[in-house]
Amino acid sequence: MVRDNQFRSSDASRTILMWPSVRRGEEKYIFPYQEEADIMFNSSLPYELSVIKKYTESLLKEIKRDNEAYSVAKELLEFLSYFISLDDESAIPQNSLIKEFIGGSCLDI
Repeated sequence: MVRDNQFRSSDASRTILMWPSVRRGEEKYIFPYQEEADIMFNSSLPYELSVIKKYTESLLKEIKRDNEAYSVAKELLEFLSYFISLDDESAIPQNSLIKEFIGGSCLDI
């Protein structure tokens, strides 16, 4: 959602409404083959949701009650309420995968 907004000019509603299609693609093209991979690793880090919160809350709050993505946006805002927003990003390494989503990666080409 954050990357779609920052780099593809897509609002949160559009991204939320695309999720079923993305999930179908994962179920068809990724999950059936993941056990055949030579290596699998989980790249998530504990601080990522605190970083993402800073970017997603305002995007989700823009979704109006009459929008079909509203109920999902409301659920996501409730989920994010359990995290403290990390506003100081200076400790995030420039090569961190999260930078792919929020910008500022040293891996940009």
